[in-house]
Parts: sequence; C-alpha cells; structure tokens
Amino acid sequence: MVNSYVPLRFTIFISFSIAAASSFKLHSASHSPSSFPKATGDDLLSVLGPPSAASCLNPIVSREIKSCLKFLVPFKSDKPKPEFGRCSPRTGLCSGKIDAVERRSKFEEENSLIWWPPESVLELARLAVDSGGDPGSIQRTLNPKMIPVRLQFNDKCQLTRTPYGRHFIAEEVNSYFEFLFHLIESRGPSVGLNVSLSRYDLFHGHLFLASESGRLGILFHAKEYPAYDKKVFPYNMGYCQRGSDVKYNDSMNLRNILWLAPLPSNSSPDWVAPGVLVVLDAHPDGIIYRDLIPDYVKFVRTIYEDDLGTTAVDVNYLNVGAHEPDYQLFMC
Repeated sequence: MVNSYVPLRFTIFISFSIAAASSFKLHSASHSPSSFPKATGDDLLSVLGPPSAASCLNPIVSREIKSCLKFLVPFKSDKPKPEFGRCSPRTGLCSGKIDAVERRSKFEEENSLIWWPPESVLELARLAVDSGGDPGSIQRTLNPKMIPVRLQFNDKCQLTRTPYGRHFIAEEVNSYFEFLFHLIESRGPSVGLNVSLSRYDLFHGHLFLASESGRLGILFHAKEYPAYDKKVFPYNMGYCQRGSDVKYNDSMNLRNILWLAPLPSNSSPDWVAPGVLVVLDAHPDGIIYRDLIPDYVKFVRTIYEDDLGTTAVDVNYLNVGAHEPDYQLFMC
C-alpha cells in the first residue's frame, strides 16, 4: 500500500494556497474587535463540564459558546450517576454496573448510554483523569495485536494514520465507540446534520485527554472529503477525495461532533459530570468559528483536537466489505 496519509490540515493548507483566489458560497465573518473576549478549547470543555467549572467563565464567552451547541443527547450537567446500571436489549451495552434489564424506549436507552456509559468506559475515563491526562495510560489499554487496514478501493488512498490498527482489550469499549458512530448518524438530522458512515463523510474521530482536567473525549469529524466542484469547492484533496458525493454547503458548519466521557472527581470516587454528545456549530457569526477554528481552515470549519487536549489515538470506523457492508473499528 502506498502511504498517502497526510494530516488534513496540511492537505487543506496546500490546496488553499493554490486556489486562494477562488470564491465560496459559505461566507466568512469579519474579524471581531480585539476587545471582544476570546474563547479557548478549555472554555468549551468548561461549559460542558460541572456547573462549578462553567460558573467560572466570562459570562459573555459562556453565553456565546452555548449558542453554538446542538445537543444530540439532552445536556444534563448535574445528572446523578444511578446507583445501579441498566442494560439495553437493543445494543447489548449496559450503562453503569449491571442490575437488571429494564424495558425503556430506544431514545431513553441511548441517552442513558451517553450520560453513563458501560463500566469499562467509565474505568477508561477515570484512568485518564487519575493519570494526570497522560495519553500513555489509554494507549496501554490497547490490545497489542495489529489488525491490517484493508479497504476495497484505490490503494493509493490511505485513510488511517498507519496501515494497521488495534482494538481495546475491553471489547465493550470497542462496541461503545461503534455505537457512538451510529448514534451520530441516526440523530444528526435532528439538528440539521445529515451524515453517512462512509470514507468521504463520517469515519473517524480523535480520542483526546483534556488539557486541564484530563477528561476523556472524542472529537469526530464528518464531511471529511467534500466533492471537488469548480465553483464552490475547487480543492484537490488527493486520491481519497475521488468519487466523493459529499456536497460543500452550509452543513459544513456542523462537521465537528464532540463526545465527552463522564468526568470523575480527582479527589474522591464520585463523578462530577455525566457524558455529553454535541454538535459544535461553526457558523460564521459564532464564537466557535471566530476563535476555535484556525484562519487557514475556516472554509472547511475544522476544529483541531490539539486545541482541546492531548491525542491518544485516532478512532476509525471503516467499511472493509467487498460486496456487503462490513464496518470495522481501527485504533491508529
């Protein structure tokens, strides 16, 4: 396999330099006055954290960030962890420690799995915080077995950072991350985000540990390879873009999706915030577009995981089937 993997930020930067004179239908906002409070990735995570953290923010920044959040699961900053867990007959996943199988609606089951994931995911979340945000603590929970990434298309396109991937030792963690991809796909339309699980659209996220708190999260990127269009997207992004049917339009504003694991206390066995699943709206008039997206990628609305914390692994969910869909998870 020819290794053509190049981080998207550099691909975009080169393409943008070549076609800088082109115009776009997605307008760009003018630069804000320097006196306006500037938001950071830590501010975003504070808004999505416990009330005590959110209350410390500049109220203007907090209000502006909240106006750019489109929740796929209702936000419950003070949702208490249930004493006993519940299992979903539909997904096979259990929220918290198993007590009994309870019949609930699909919507309720999915919400519960975001607020309070399975115990193996909670253990990973606590490990991230207890380690002081050390990505090695997460990497050491991966199975050492290497799994070749074999995709049924042009082998000059390599979608993953390496030509092989791994799984977590705890299979329940792998199943949970697969669940997240499917939940984003199914609930996205409720906030205006129509995505498909494909190599051009939603197929990867970046697992990170937050800079200040160590909180575990995944920043997903949808609309990864928009189709080349001479008028609206005149950028050649290489072999992986060929054949794309992803249209460049206002839906690009919603391409960043954030999952946060529940946040454990760093001084007790308690939990101080439940999990979160939210679309970050990077419309040109908002604070996310203005402050969290670098100028050179504003036209593709990319938030980078480095601005939220330290990356541990990339989480890839790819269709490796030749004739029938066969999605597999690869940690790279």
